[in-house]
Amino acid sequence: MPVVRTPPPAVTGPVLAIDIGGTKLAAALLDADGRVLTDRRTPTRADTASAEEIYASLTQLADDVAGGRPITGVGVGCGGPMEWPAGRVSPLNIPAWLGFPLRERLAEHFPGLPVRLHNDAVCVAAGEHWRGAGRGSRNLLGMVISTGVGGGLVLDGRLVDGESGNAGHIGHVVVEPDGPSCVCGGQGCLEAVARGPAVVRWARDHGWAGPPGASGPELVTDATAGDPVAIAALHRAGRAAGIAIASATALCDLEVVSIGGGLSAAGDLLMAPLLDAVRRYARLPFARGVRVVSAELGQSAGLVGAAALVLAADRYWSADAVTGSSATKPASSSATRSGHSSGSR
Repeated sequence: MPVVRTPPPAVTGPVLAIDIGGTKLAAALLDADGRVLTDRRTPTRADTASAEEIYASLTQLADDVAGGRPITGVGVGCGGPMEWPAGRVSPLNIPAWLGFPLRERLAEHFPGLPVRLHNDAVCVAAGEHWRGAGRGSRNLLGMVISTGVGGGLVLDGRLVDGESGNAGHIGHVVVEPDGPSCVCGGQGCLEAVARGPAVVRWARDHGWAGPPGASGPELVTDATAGDPVAIAALHRAGRAAGIAIASATALCDLEVVSIGGGLSAAGDLLMAPLLDAVRRYARLPFARGVRVVSAELGQSAGLVGAAALVLAADRYWSADAVTGSSATKPASSSATRSGHSSGSR
């Protein structure tokens, strides 16, 4: 049977948006224009709670935010890997959820409502394109540089999913072919060089004397204070990110690259070498025009993007607009924990 695409049904809000991270669970109520009306957060307890305990915390949070008010849909961002669009999730940062049927369970909890789920970094990209730094553009790469490196891709004004929902995964573009091993099993991926723990590890190996248990924020503090090893570590990460962006720009003819996540708080210590690398390696005339900017929406980006899956589904949600084909595209990594994950929280 041929595949026929039709626009998803229109939803006018308010919408419940959920953002699931290894440290915190967040939920918000948003109006039809993507404005946050109310939001709450609660610890995930990923290291101590069972799968059902985490899910119970999530639904309690969602119910508290909804507050008995009528909602017209539910959008969710969650780390991967996952089977998309079925929404069976195995987040690297929530070990208890291995193949957890999150979309199905939420559809049972909110009967009769559209429930749409995507990777958390993809939601950040959708949010930045819809209501953030990329609004008005047609071709955007949204990046998250934090505990992991993830991304999402909007081309010709629409979110690109790819075969398994993993399109835009900038974290596994190779930037150092002989570089460090990556959690995906490859070598020299951007994530292996630029994710927060990798940057800290490199700094330690090269003599940084940060306090025991120190992570990205402490490294940034020392770099700001002039520590030469901390500065070098961030410059190395920024350069690697710039190389990846130059490659993505040449491949996709991007207008805007929006960069968020915890490590982006380093500001010019990360962004200056990143922009230098983009200028050095993006040499074709069309590629030189790419605009690399800091994300605008901050901690709300994932929630706004999750809401966009419902409120602006004509641009950011394709799965339910397909007939004549299977409802689920199993991700190639669904049997393992090495797939798409921003690891952003």
